Amino acid sequence: MKGIIFDLNGTMINDMWYHTLAWEKILNEDLGGNFTRDEVKLNMYGKNHELLVRMFGENHFTLKEMDKLSFEKERRYQEAFLPKLALLPGLHEFLEKAHQKGIPMAIGSAAIPYNIDFVLDGLNIRKYIKAVVSADDVELSKPHPETFLKCAQLLGLDPTDCLVFEDVPKGAEAAANAGMKTVILTTTHKSAEFAHMQNILHFAPDFYDEYINGLVDN
Repeated sequence: MKGIIFDLNGTMINDMWYHTLAWEKILNEDLGGNFTRDEVKLNMYGKNHELLVRMFGENHFTLKEMDKLSFEKERRYQEAFLPKLALLPGLHEFLEKAHQKGIPMAIGSAAIPYNIDFVLDGLNIRKYIKAVVSADDVELSKPHPETFLKCAQLLGLDPTDCLVFEDVPKGAEAAANAGMKTVILTTTHKSAEFAHMQNILHFAPDFYDEYINGLVDN
């Protein structure tokens, strides 16, 4: 491992519940949908516009309408999550150790820059992150490998030399498609949901995990 790539939501911060609630209210209360929480959670991957198309079909919204809905969803998410904004346990120490070891780190996320900046600046961790690839930087969302391949390129590393931290199956699949191994944080999904994937090295509840710390201690 020469470089580390982090997904953001659910991986660096435990916020997926707040995203789910924000989407649930937008989709059902604002837009008149009748989606279960499990349906909402299942479709929470990729860009916001893609989620809206998956839920309501092509051409249901104009681009301007989707932009407005996307921003409103993120505004509600940030408002609700701000009092709880914190890194996963052990992550700050892990970032510091990796930084001291000279291991370059990137964030590869389907989040928009507005949300990534919310975390990087709100938690003062921008100094640890050499590169960021957001939803605005790619044409194709996870599970396509574009996000992680761009991260590797920005870090100046071969994809096979990068280790990905993820929390969702679509993200782990994107890492596999990029030729990268993955460590899964079990904040959002159970390990059984990743059973079909061959690129997963380890499952952990947080960054105090002994295996994870061994990655930078050795």
